[in-house]
Amino acid sequence: MIYFLTVNYYSTSLITKLIASIHNNFHTLSKVVIVNNSVDDLAIRSLQSQDITILEPGENIGFGKACNLGLQWIYSQNQNAIIWIINPDAYFIENIQKKVNCFFATYPEVSILGTIIYTPNNDIWFAGGCFRRATGTISTQDILSSSDAAYVQCDWVSGCSLILNCNNFSECPQFDPIYFLYYEDFDFCQRYAQQGHIVAVTKLFRVIHQPSSITSQNIFNKIKYSTYSYLITLEKYANLFIFFFRLMRLILYAVILMLVKPQVAFGKIYGTLLYLKHLLSFCKIHY
Repeated sequence: MIYFLTVNYYSTSLITKLIASIHNNFHTLSKVVIVNNSVDDLAIRSLQSQDITILEPGENIGFGKACNLGLQWIYSQNQNAIIWIINPDAYFIENIQKKVNCFFATYPEVSILGTIIYTPNNDIWFAGGCFRRATGTISTQDILSSSDAAYVQCDWVSGCSLILNCNNFSECPQFDPIYFLYYEDFDFCQRYAQQGHIVAVTKLFRVIHQPSSITSQNIFNKIKYSTYSYLITLEKYANLFIFFFRLMRLILYAVILMLVKPQVAFGKIYGTLLYLKHLLSFCKIHY
């Protein structure tokens, strides 16, 4: 059974397109779980059916927590499920159900699998994630084009299209709830890789993604949350010198942007303040 898990934030029309592509390309043994992060988006409820479950957290709890809610529900239904976390602004254009089932039957050692992701213009948007601990650099790199392997191990894969093989988890996999939006996929992969799980990406099946069709509607919030999550991630995975170097560079860059891109600049500043608030709360609790 393949469960598709997506998070709704005022994206009913996009999810409708996604579901249509699932029904066209996954004919049997698949279910869709939608976590509704937009309480007043009443249109999403019209999609509820025997094969589509809508979970209502009651408020916008962010991407990671919403995924956790969906993961817990699916895991309670089927601890051996294949769970495909997929963005609302993504969709399928080919029948790949047999390929997916065959992949995990052939390569059961893979716990977390990302897929190659294309834009509607057929440009590669994601084909592997890299991390350089010495510099704190989190980047994407096409590691698939030069390989004929069924999968290539990498440091992280995009939460836009992330498949979990629940057979390899002794308990329900979860995102760190400290993240509201951005970098939770990187942290997820890093944590489970440190526990011995294989994280990989494949080009055997692909997803089409319309980049930033949701988050770019509010540039300030996009930059605020990405900055906050970025600093959380550096704190967890980079050394102290790199963390402070990148923090100072971020603040300086925000000041420079004040006159030319004020929304971006204030987003970076508010994101930094949000992180410092988190740090202060942590210190009060632990000291």
